[in-house]
Amino acid sequence: MILALLMLALASGCARDRNDDDAGPEALYAEAQRALNSRQYDAAINLYRRLTTRYPFGRHAEQAQLDMAYAMHRARRPEAAITTLDRFIRTYPTHPNVDYAWYLKGLVHYDQAMGLLRRFMPGQLVDRDQESARRAFMDFQELTQRFPQSRYVADARQRMVFLRNSMAESEVVIGEYYFRRGAYVAAINRARYVVEHFPGAPANIDALDLMQRSFDRLELTELAADTRGVIDLNFRDELDAREPERSGLRRIWPFN
Repeated sequence: MILALLMLALASGCARDRNDDDAGPEALYAEAQRALNSRQYDAAINLYRRLTTRYPFGRHAEQAQLDMAYAMHRARRPEAAITTLDRFIRTYPTHPNVDYAWYLKGLVHYDQAMGLLRRFMPGQLVDRDQESARRAFMDFQELTQRFPQSRYVADARQRMVFLRNSMAESEVVIGEYYFRRGAYVAAINRARYVVEHFPGAPANIDALDLMQRSFDRLELTELAADTRGVIDLNFRDELDAREPERSGLRRIWPFN
């Protein structure tokens, strides 16, 4: 009796395997989509991978790579998502949805840059966040330059503005750290980098202010006066208006 039950179970398993093997690309893709829509990301990834392995050619295999990358992104597997997207971009550079691949790649890097600290204390950024932010900016930039008519461009540009402002602010925060420790040349270099590489960012005002104070501490009076003149000519009212907020943040976050 036990032997008969084991044989029946084995036969059922083999039948299921044969059914899976017989499933065409349309059936596999539909099953993967159901898993994705149900937020069963690991199951969806496995199904998409099975589809691309068994049926490597055709529209379902191509779209499955994009959907698999999205599932990896939602499953918090950013490295796997980026690898899949890079492979898709290399293999299908003229695919109708390659703009989405660039956009999704930017989103993966963007979410890597958005940590808990950045969400709740946007003025307190650290060096290690910046590589993902730079990569996200470059991905979105590629999208906007290569596919200016893409429906994803508007959102990408908004994210680029935020990333630019965040990276500029991070440089100023690090510069202030150097300033408080008497490393005035390092503070000036950080501030100068902001002015040269992030035009239009709100942090330019703080960068110039940091440069002026650093020049004063180094007794470089002419350079300090020139920087102060730029501030007075362009930003003095705004800088004065922002000073209470800046002081308040420093009282809240006294750990630098």
